[in-house]
Amino acid sequence: MKYTLSQAYVFHMGQVVRMYFIQNLPYTFDELPQIIQDHPSVQTEALSHQDYDDEDMWKVSNYLIMEEMHPLMFDLEVENPELLPKDD
Repeated sequence: MKYTLSQAYVFHMGQVVRMYFIQNLPYTFDELPQIIQDHPSVQTEALSHQDYDDEDMWKVSNYLIMEEMHPLMFDLEVENPELLPKDD
């Protein structure tokens, strides 16, 4: 089975972040510079999604690890690997 990855701007603990999803489950995020967080289109997208906190991320990450489905910890077949987080 190939898994589907996606990304979206969302709020995490009151800050706009780029959230990474596998099968619509969040698994990690990138913090963003304030200038990007304040951009109107980024704000609009973030407001259209669910807000997340550390407990949400902990629960989902634990589930993904138990299912061996966390893309940063396990080799998985994904349809769109270009959406994996990049190391800067």
